[in-house]
Amino acid sequence: MDDRELSLQLASFLYEKKAKDITVLKVSDLTVLCDYLVIASGRTAAQVSSLADLADDFMSRLGMSLRRSEGSREGRWAVLDYGSIMVHLFHQEERAYYGLDRLWNDGTNVLDLPFDQTVPD
Repeated sequence: MDDRELSLQLASFLYEKKAKDITVLKVSDLTVLCDYLVIASGRTAAQVSSLADLADDFMSRLGMSLRRSEGSREGRWAVLDYGSIMVHLFHQEERAYYGLDRLWNDGTNVLDLPFDQTVPD
């Protein structure tokens, strides 16, 4: 499975776990840090921490080793680094403040997600 497909599968997994406002960006032309960013929000600090743990379990089952992580215990902004894929899980307020979606979106690099986020819970 390539990194694009893995990023989309992770996005689908996070959606099933009730993450909100999920975005996957292909950033390989913009940075050497990673090829894909998966960005999602949780409603509470506990949910953000839980999503970070669940995402790491999911990636581990697919053979992706976590290189480093920050913030998952505080629950406001968790960063999980898998080399070619970086996952950012935010509390909604921090996500709006930092605006990573806008920072890394060049207008052509947002991937279409395999689910419909407009359907209410």
